[in-house]
Amino acid sequence: MKIDLIAGARPNFMKIAPIIEAIEKASKEEKNISYRLVHTGQHYDKKMSGSFFEELGIPEPDINLESGSGTQAEQTATIMTRYEKVLMEERPDLVLVVGDVTSTMACSITAKKLNNIKVAHVEGGIRSGDLTMPEEINRMVTDAITDYFFTTSETANENLRKAGIANERIFFVGNTMIDTLLKNRSKFLEPPVWEDLKLENGKYIVMTLHRPANVDEEGKLKNLIREIINNSHDLPLVFPVHPRTAKILEHLGMVHPKLHTIEPLGYLEFNYLVEHAKAVVTDSGGITEETTVMGIPCMTLRDNTERPETITMGTNELLGTNPRSIKPAMEKLFSGEWKHGSIPELWDGYTAERIVKHLLNFKI
Repeated sequence: MKIDLIAGARPNFMKIAPIIEAIEKASKEEKNISYRLVHTGQHYDKKMSGSFFEELGIPEPDINLESGSGTQAEQTATIMTRYEKVLMEERPDLVLVVGDVTSTMACSITAKKLNNIKVAHVEGGIRSGDLTMPEEINRMVTDAITDYFFTTSETANENLRKAGIANERIFFVGNTMIDTLLKNRSKFLEPPVWEDLKLENGKYIVMTLHRPANVDEEGKLKNLIREIINNSHDLPLVFPVHPRTAKILEHLGMVHPKLHTIEPLGYLEFNYLVEHAKAVVTDSGGITEETTVMGIPCMTLRDNTERPETITMGTNELLGTNPRSIKPAMEKLFSGEWKHGSIPELWDGYTAERIVKHLLNFKI
């Protein structure tokens, strides 16, 4: 079986790394499976892309579509037209996509429309219910044409069943992001900011904000950050800044002795900061999964989440996007009343192995 593995943006790389390793292991055992790694180039900055390949041991892509930036439509169209040419030159048996970025949707559509190539979706079935999020559109479109669904939770399974997907196409395997986390946890790397700011274990807070609902309205972003500063008990706030957020912060001119904005970090350095933090304030879905496994309190500044298990079982709480929700959450944190949480089923580091076992059994 020949598989195209699609990766385009930072979250994808963490999800495909263990799948690549599992396929290579099976191939060495003379199993009938091989892959071609296709990087769409959706994230092309080294800090957002290249360093992850190096740190996670991902081989150089066989193909780079170099789609670059642009509007949602421009980027989708570029990926589709360039990937179509790749497929016309050499057709795989299966296209495997991960997550919910533009590349996931674009390559799925291209594969299905060109000779109905089979598509498998890792992280199929997750839903936020928020159609203002581009990621939700990507998930819904991808799942509408997917053949095989590899899921992270029973909630995702149920979402698919409600959409009319037959049980025999749904495979509950766990979470490949957690495979990557557990494999690399012992390799987490102290970033320069640790020494620069004289950080101490459990005595600082990590922030990440990038969603349009939080960062595109300057007044709202300013109020969110002000509330976090005012209620964080004088702890340093370490804020690796996403490129889109950096431009807005620069325009706002927000400066405070407790607020430390830094460049985006690589995987190993960022997770070192998370693992040793008092808490994380974020609007990223993936980080809520990682904090759940590491047992770090997490406050999510969103009105919804596609990962409810991080709340019902994990250490995450959904605060919404109203700045006034931050104070009571911080009071709960500093009073020692934050929940301890538990790790969801099959988030055990062996998800990629389960995926490859299923792939080998598919009759394609």
